[in-house]
Amino acid sequence: MTNALFTEARFNNDDAAREHLEEILWPHGAVCPHCGGTERNARSQAASHRAGLWHCGDCRSQFTVTVGTLFERSKVPLHKWLLANHLLCSSKKGMSTHQLHRTLGVTYKTAWFMTHRLREAMAGNDTGTLGGNGKIVEADETYWGNSPRSKAVKSSKRVQSANDKQKIVALVERNGSVRAFHVASVNGQTLKAVLHGNIAKDTNLMTDDARIYRRIGRHFASHASVNHSAGEYARGNVTTNTVEGFFSILKRGLVGTFHHVAPKHLNRYVGEFSFRYNTRTALGYTDVERAAIALKGISGKRLTYLPVKGTQSAQALT
Repeated sequence: MTNALFTEARFNNDDAAREHLEEILWPHGAVCPHCGGTERNARSQAASHRAGLWHCGDCRSQFTVTVGTLFERSKVPLHKWLLANHLLCSSKKGMSTHQLHRTLGVTYKTAWFMTHRLREAMAGNDTGTLGGNGKIVEADETYWGNSPRSKAVKSSKRVQSANDKQKIVALVERNGSVRAFHVASVNGQTLKAVLHGNIAKDTNLMTDDARIYRRIGRHFASHASVNHSAGEYARGNVTTNTVEGFFSILKRGLVGTFHHVAPKHLNRYVGEFSFRYNTRTALGYTDVERAAIALKGISGKRLTYLPVKGTQSAQALT
């Protein structure tokens, strides 16, 4: 019988957690975050010094593995950071801040800040474009918020429509990655910028029968659509079931795990679900590998607050 994962040293001991983080961020040896030096770094041999301290022989500065990362100057024990990261990465539909604060034994405010820092680590890993010669990318949009069947808004005595909801656009490469965006509105200008900026021109685009995609689709090698209004959901290999599958996971998490998400933070949650989808088991990733990839994203960022406005993601303060 194998030991439970959470009994491993890195989730229970700061020294082991630091060694694990050094292996991930410094696979070829310590790197000074101040000057980038790699040749003349040495662990501090002083009798009294903080744990994990290094000296750089090039710029004469001191540093630890957390300097210049999202974990810098955090009072939360490092092993709890690693445990929180693993829990978020291994939970398919996410983990609420309340659940995390109970599990880790930290305050709700601390857990909230931790989850948003970890979401920042998961963000910004998209490079290049989706699709390519002979490949298929599905595009669709969805809406998050009260349904049209909800009670009338008290202030205006009307039922919320799609215009009142938060809009999310997703692009999914068949058997590949997803890119999802919280946008201010769903119109030709917005969708053109998203699709043209993230999908290669020689891609086969597939959408539903919304008229807004017809002109945009001319930019790609081909554009096919399914007529949802007529009850058509697949015609040969023409379908948007893949992107709708991503939306189903996203909405199950938003409804069942988080319940309420402020619009100014929605882009972070969308990014979290995109990260897990792009490192899913079907693509060959394990929970441990997914957690390691997320930890690599903490470097070069220093988030002291979350100045998120509208639908734009927060920029890490350095």
